[in-house]
Amino acid sequence: MGAKKSKCSEDSSGEVNFDHFQVLRAIGGGSFGKVCIVKKKDTKEMYAMKYMSKTNIIAKKAGNDVLRELKILTTLDHPFLVRLWFSFQDEEDLFLVMDLLLGGDLRFHLGQQKRFSLESVRLYMAEMVLALHYLKDRNIMHRDVKPSNMLLDDGGHCHLTDFSVAFVVQSKRLPKSIAGTRPYMAPEMVGQDEHSKGYCYAVDWWSLGVCLFELLRGKRPFCLLSTMDDTEMAATITTSPIKFPTEFDLDAKDLVLKLLESDPTLRREHVKDIHSHSFFKSLDWNQVEQLKVQPSFVPCRNEVHCDPYLEFEELLVESKPLHKKKQRLKKMPSRSSSVTKLEPAPNPDCRVFRRSASHQPKVMYLFMLIHGC
Repeated sequence: MGAKKSKCSEDSSGEVNFDHFQVLRAIGGGSFGKVCIVKKKDTKEMYAMKYMSKTNIIAKKAGNDVLRELKILTTLDHPFLVRLWFSFQDEEDLFLVMDLLLGGDLRFHLGQQKRFSLESVRLYMAEMVLALHYLKDRNIMHRDVKPSNMLLDDGGHCHLTDFSVAFVVQSKRLPKSIAGTRPYMAPEMVGQDEHSKGYCYAVDWWSLGVCLFELLRGKRPFCLLSTMDDTEMAATITTSPIKFPTEFDLDAKDLVLKLLESDPTLRREHVKDIHSHSFFKSLDWNQVEQLKVQPSFVPCRNEVHCDPYLEFEELLVESKPLHKKKQRLKKMPSRSSSVTKLEPAPNPDCRVFRRSASHQPKVMYLFMLIHGC
């Protein structure tokens, strides 16, 4: 992963902004924008920059969701979670500058017909177990655990990313909304009714069980049709037997069945003992957390492990390409008048940080568009 420990220069106001970065290429996409590789001009450090269109945020009334993701990211510092280093905005977009992991996500490698070895999957799952326990200790549900949100660094270690639908549990107030990606959703999330009391951290462990099966089998454990409504989907994943091939590892099979327990209460009980599960018996958990276990699969460093169409789309299809932002903003009649819809967030918690070398947040002021979203 690599810690960014170099001291960064700033403008005269002490802020980091878009002008401090050189955009290199697009490597990912999302609901409100895309992810690009960028280089900080003064330090030459490489990062992943996620940028989100303010227009889309307003149209989808997602201002509070974006703010929640931002606030969560400022609290995280774990070896298997993608970390935030800078955040800022301009007239068009909000920017999050994070760890750059060039090994590609596990969905990409599955799409390239990559068959992961049992040892590789064992290490990925152990690293995700540690990440999810860290999040639970901070009352955070990720709610979108899936292979495309598991990124490999250049050493082959796995990191969980994308907190756009994460939820912070406060005063035992449990979420009831459906969030995440349907094939990875737990039955208690999709099968709720007006009498439901909500769901808890067990939804992330269900998703991890789906990922474990998929990484070893090459396909997901349940056949879910796009035409299914929530009730049909909940019934399918709670009643359909999971078909394991004869060569499926017995310890992995047992762990899959425990994680895909339809009763979330029983699933939580299984998770309490997950560190001692026989599937992980060959691993030293302290060595795993210190990144001292050598992955058996290390992505080639001479390749970019992402869909090449993303770069084509950014250059030729995108109506407001990031690499032309400076020229576009210069042509605006008045940069001050173009941000009249933005107001300073009244809550002092609505702030953004630059992560220092000691990994402690340095709070910086940011205008957040919340009202009217």
